[in-house]
Amino acid sequence: MRIELAQLPCEDGNLQANLKTALAAIARTRSDSDLIVFPETFLSGFPTPENVASLAQPLDGHAVSLLLGAAREHKLSIAIGLAEACDGRFFNTTVLLTPSGLAMSYRKVHMWASDQGVFAPGERIECCEWRGLQVGTLICYDIEFPESARAQAILGTELLLVTDGNMDPFGPVHRRAIVARAMENQMFAVLVNRCDRNSSGTGLQFPGESVVVDPFGEIVAECGAGPEQRVVELDLTVLTRARAQYDYRKERRIGLGGAVHQDKNGRRWFSVEPENTPPSA
Repeated sequence: MRIELAQLPCEDGNLQANLKTALAAIARTRSDSDLIVFPETFLSGFPTPENVASLAQPLDGHAVSLLLGAAREHKLSIAIGLAEACDGRFFNTTVLLTPSGLAMSYRKVHMWASDQGVFAPGERIECCEWRGLQVGTLICYDIEFPESARAQAILGTELLLVTDGNMDPFGPVHRRAIVARAMENQMFAVLVNRCDRNSSGTGLQFPGESVVVDPFGEIVAECGAGPEQRVVELDLTVLTRARAQYDYRKERRIGLGGAVHQDKNGRRWFSVEPENTPPSA
């Protein structure tokens, strides 16, 4: 399986420019690539409370339709982040688009400081079947919570896609976390980060350093700090080898609670139940 990491800059607040960048990256993909992965909220950049309404897109809107057209033209699947508008609320969302349509949409569950007051949190962790694999997505800050990836493992996820928007000085945090999440859940993990300076005046620097990790926790490929569109080949037999001697999913004794749900299309999800009660002394 071949995956392309679209570690590219985007312009905060410039939907049209970012859409153009994404379509150009899709057009550059190799003919034998299966999937291209972009960073968090790549289409919109990071919105503010003042401009999120003008940047957020419905999932059946023009921007997603153009990307679906590109997926069909290039016989390629696309994972990309955007600000989603739905029923008067806004979500930090990643979609998985295939030539057949919208395979999955995931709304970020864990809100970073700059998400608060802009986005509503998502309410479930989910995955779907794609090319014979169970594929799930998480977004940026989600990866710092082990329960997020463990919920994906409970769903059966074998390939975890993380759309990232992690800035300095926190860049190393996600590089460490993604290795742990892949190893402790015996899954492939693909993390794609931004590589630019925030254009909204905050001066934040996004360090890139996208990475692919195998189910043993070994780094398969990694990017540097600058723009890069890197092709990575995954040896899917590693999944079987990683789980041959022991399988954490089957041998764990501490559960997360909640139930796994599945619809008629094979999409699975795990409802989020926040723990609001502090533990007793």
